Amino acid sequence: MDLLAFLLRSSWQSVAVALVTGFVSGGCSAGLIALISLTLATDAGSGPAGSMAGLAWAFGLLVAVALVTGIISRVVLVQFSQRAVFALQLRLSRQILATELSRLEQVGLPRLLAVLTEDIQTISAAVSTLPLLCVNLAVVAGCMVYISWLSWQVLGLVLALALVASLSCGLLLRAGRRFLAVARDRQDRLFQHFRTLVQGIKELKLHSDRQQDFLSADLETTARQFRHYSSRGLSLFAVLDSWGKLIYFFAVGLVLFVLPSWVSVDAQTRFGYALTFTFLLGPMEGLVAKLPVLGQASVALQNIKTLGLEAEAEPDRSLPPLATHWQTLELIGLTHTYRSSDDDREFSLGPIDLTLKPGQLVFLIGGNGSGKSTLAKLITGLYWPTGGEIRLAGQPVTLQNRRWYQQHFSTIFADFYLFERLVGLSAAQDPQPYLKQLQLDHKVRIEGGHFSTIDLSQGQRKRLALLTAYLEDRPIYLFDEWAADQDPHFRELFYTQFLPDLVAQGKTAIVISHDDHYFDLADRVIKLNYGQIEYDKTLAGHSTQL
Repeated sequence: MDLLAFLLRSSWQSVAVALVTGFVSGGCSAGLIALISLTLATDAGSGPAGSMAGLAWAFGLLVAVALVTGIISRVVLVQFSQRAVFALQLRLSRQILATELSRLEQVGLPRLLAVLTEDIQTISAAVSTLPLLCVNLAVVAGCMVYISWLSWQVLGLVLALALVASLSCGLLLRAGRRFLAVARDRQDRLFQHFRTLVQGIKELKLHSDRQQDFLSADLETTARQFRHYSSRGLSLFAVLDSWGKLIYFFAVGLVLFVLPSWVSVDAQTRFGYALTFTFLLGPMEGLVAKLPVLGQASVALQNIKTLGLEAEAEPDRSLPPLATHWQTLELIGLTHTYRSSDDDREFSLGPIDLTLKPGQLVFLIGGNGSGKSTLAKLITGLYWPTGGEIRLAGQPVTLQNRRWYQQHFSTIFADFYLFERLVGLSAAQDPQPYLKQLQLDHKVRIEGGHFSTIDLSQGQRKRLALLTAYLEDRPIYLFDEWAADQDPHFRELFYTQFLPDLVAQGKTAIVISHDDHYFDLADRVIKLNYGQIEYDKTLAGHSTQL
């Protein structure tokens, strides 16, 4: 039902066309069974020639209608289902972009990746089965109509058995879905362990005890749990398949051997029952065989709902121009409270009162866990403050103009991501001089906006990210431990040339750093300690502009 609701929300018109034509096709197939039964039960030699000719024309008409409507149903639903899955992928991507960063960090990267890959593929596989399911359901419904026309007593028997089958199969189906839901949760954790395996491969290779502990206690244990719950769920679906066949053959046996002793049923009618039930075996098997796929899709849709993503945001086609002549960036009583993912402790930052101005080089320092990265994300608008406000050029930053405010920043965080091309920078200035200045021109070429390679050392990748930041040409720059992976030569260049060049252009540069050797180059040094500003020093020889 969740899958059908998903499709109806996408386009109920296309679903209606596919369902109607599918049921017509299935009904014609059931009519063919009735026609075949009637024709075989009729003595062809003694029947009127006109009667047989009429049956032949009816047979041909039913075949043609079943063929055409079946093709229409499958083609319409296949094309529509693929569009629906495509739209779901884009909608999820836009929702992720619209959702608060703090919420996405709570969900976790492995779970987001699992949703965008495993869950989407599961839904796509289930949607692709719908055309055949529609035809099979119509065949079953048509055969039930034919059975009722033959004998209402047999129809009552079949409906009673169908009730027993639906109740018992429903129990198996719900139990199977519960196991698959638990398996899906273990799969998220397994994705996390796979990520650890890839990203921590050096540490694992160099420490035998750590390697064995990780394999046995984490990866193997989670993989075994995933296998266990997945096997239990799919095994219940396998039992469901066999149970459905048992009920089906039980019904055939009742009609053939028991029913004649209860009611008067002639041989022709019994022949019609036998032929109809035999034909029904294929569609019934098809329906039952797809239940695991539909169950997994239902779990996947439910898993997407529980992500708690925000509503899809309208694309920002035309943001207001940047405040290029801003004079102050003010943080007034800014606070932010969150729960640490490591030990589940609550951490509070602030209240923070800061005023930043153009042309300043500001060092943000402090120990690990002091709140530097949190403050950086608040300043750039990636986190929304719990209390207080931010003002740029005297204008309060609100949820309505937040996207505009964020465009004033160019950042390189410690966990930065390097794109394979100059995304969104097609109209930027020529990158070649920067590539040469960063001494990467012998390793990387830029052709058609694409880097020839990003398979570089971490320090070189950060230099490419710095090139991208230059090309963005934003009023405010924020660097989170950029020099940590650089050799002494580039560390020196970064602090003594790159940063002063930005400041000389009127840019504001906020640098999170532990390189106390270069603190004297800053206009201001702001130290955080346990979420509070311990001091905000303006160094001698530098203008305060406060």
